[in-house]
Amino acid sequence: MPNELGKRFRCGVCNSEVLITKAGDGGVECCDKPMEMQQPRPLPSSD
Repeated sequence: MPNELGKRFRCGVCNSEVLITKAGDGGVECCDKPMEMQQPRPLPSSD
């Protein structure tokens, strides 16, 4: 699965986060396990 620019990943073991700044092939791993892709964070309201 290719890594897409702007996607954020989190390690389930040590809670490290990675933000993809350059797209490419391969996977993102930490602590010898694949990292989980995070959902987009909501933008603050401009009320």
